[in-house]
Amino acid sequence: MNWLLVVVGAAVGAPLRYLTDRAVQSRHDSVFPWGTFVVNVVGCLVLGLLTGAVSAGLAGPRLQLLLGTGLCGALTTYSTFSYETLRLTETGAGPYAAVNVAASVVAGLGAAFAGVWIAGSL
Repeated sequence: MNWLLVVVGAAVGAPLRYLTDRAVQSRHDSVFPWGTFVVNVVGCLVLGLLTGAVSAGLAGPRLQLLLGTGLCGALTTYSTFSYETLRLTETGAGPYAAVNVAASVVAGLGAAFAGVWIAGSL
């Protein structure tokens, strides 16, 4: 039955990622991959909140499978982040590639830590 929770979460996360990416990217006239950046940071925040909630006993393993493994697993995308960073480098936008890497790591970790802190404060 656990696999079904993962499937349901992923069935929501994958289209949410695609739609969010397209919506965010369409509002920016830039080579910077804002859509992927946003879904990855939001996914880190959600996973941080979930991790904090589980640690505090406010959420259980089923919610962790549904939201953590399923939703966040399909919402966030390391492969697209890597591909877009590589494409930026190949097209001569090396500074954008460097900013993408640094900002993604800093914002992603910051969002995850913030999520854990927020959940722990509840």
